Amino acid sequence: MTPPATRTEYGTTPAGTLGMAFERSEKNWKLGFTTGPGQKPRERTVTARDQARVLDAIAQAKRRLGLPEMAPVVRCYKAGREGLWLHRFLEAHRITNHVVDASAIEVSRRQRRANSDGVDVRKLLSMLMRYGQGERQGWQVVHVPSVEAEDQRHLHRDVDTLKRERARTTARLKGWRSSQGLRGPRRTTLPEHLDALRRWEGSPLPSGLRQRVLRVYAPHPLLSEQIAAVEAERRAVLQTSPAASIDKIRP
Repeated sequence: MTPPATRTEYGTTPAGTLGMAFERSEKNWKLGFTTGPGQKPRERTVTARDQARVLDAIAQAKRRLGLPEMAPVVRCYKAGREGLWLHRFLEAHRITNHVVDASAIEVSRRQRRANSDGVDVRKLLSMLMRYGQGERQGWQVVHVPSVEAEDQRHLHRDVDTLKRERARTTARLKGWRSSQGLRGPRRTTLPEHLDALRRWEGSPLPSGLRQRVLRVYAPHPLLSEQIAAVEAERRAVLQTSPAASIDKIRP
């Protein structure tokens, strides 16, 4: 007899599916498992990024919860700094996965939630079950780009990161000049003019301050060179790449 099915926007999911949620930290991952609402979640902790232990925990959960070895698995976790490799690892093992925007998860404003891995895992499992039943409120599933599309984003992100780092260096240089009552010189010629600079009362810069200024200034030329190189590479990609994702931002 064919088991009943639940229809979602991703198709029809048969009964007997293992629901799974992750709560990750740097050292350990908390895993939660359930087969549906009303069942007490099975919780296990594995070493972070231990792929074999994750797969073993899934197999053990299926046996403990009375599911066949080939039962489908639907899983979710909150997007974070580890990126999307875990999503691709799970998909490679035929595990349907949803990456969730952590900032979009519903939180009661009237009650203070306990901040623990166990509570978070149970919360995610509950929402995963509701999502499988068709409820679309309470969280937001993140679109996962292809490996190629994600790789194309690095050039654009690098430009932004490098410019922010250079802006911080510039702000520090402006700060020390203001603290000594100085004007000029231009940043591009700063090292060669340090000896000629005079403070507000006409004295030269103290050696300690001079060395500090040189240390702050040191990454500035390199950052400018890197920005120019990355921007040139990005222009070349925008002009030549046939990728659809590039077409969206090509002038």
